[in-house]
Amino acid sequence: MIFTQIVTDSTAVADAADQSISVWELTLEGGPIMIPIGIMFVIAIYLFIERLLTINKANQDPGTFMNKVKELVLRGDVTAARMLCSQHNSPVARMIEKGISRIGSPLKTIEASIENVGRLEIFKLERNLTTLATIAGSAPMIGFLGTVIGMVRAFIAISQEEGSVSPKLLSSGIYTAMITTVAGLVVGIVAYLAYNYLISRVQKVVHKMEYTSIDFIDLLQEPR
Repeated sequence: MIFTQIVTDSTAVADAADQSISVWELTLEGGPIMIPIGIMFVIAIYLFIERLLTINKANQDPGTFMNKVKELVLRGDVTAARMLCSQHNSPVARMIEKGISRIGSPLKTIEASIENVGRLEIFKLERNLTTLATIAGSAPMIGFLGTVIGMVRAFIAISQEEGSVSPKLLSSGIYTAMITTVAGLVVGIVAYLAYNYLISRVQKVVHKMEYTSIDFIDLLQEPR
């Protein structure tokens, strides 16, 4: 009796293993709607990595750089200060270089020049982040669309059945329809988290840019 029970349990486990579905098979079950969702996932990952590398490169500590700039400006060596700025590939360095090039002009003109460069640098840092936000919002919606289409197809198949409807037919149609919802939500959540993380990193860079520009303007106002 015990041996029979063991054999029965083993057979049930084997049947369950045979009926398991891989992730790729589930993706194929989702239908054509999975194609745009997959494309958006690839784009989201690419944009996240590309923007992260760019923002991290811009997020440099300006402390040592600004100390050297202050020393050169106070000595009156404006040319060397501009050369130092050109050797640093960062938003802060480009802002300060523009400010140094305007030395001798009214202070308001220098401030406006630095602010204009700062706006351009922020625009460069935030480039394509709107695309990431769009993916975060549209991927779940496309997934829901796929679910609705799948449910319509499932009910059409049920209506064409003669006699009693098989529970297997009903359940297979429903889980196929729900696959696109799951995929859309996964892509949307990943894109949403990536977007907010990148925005927080951009804000840190912007804070450093503002602090450095104020520090530079204070330097120009110091008595010589």
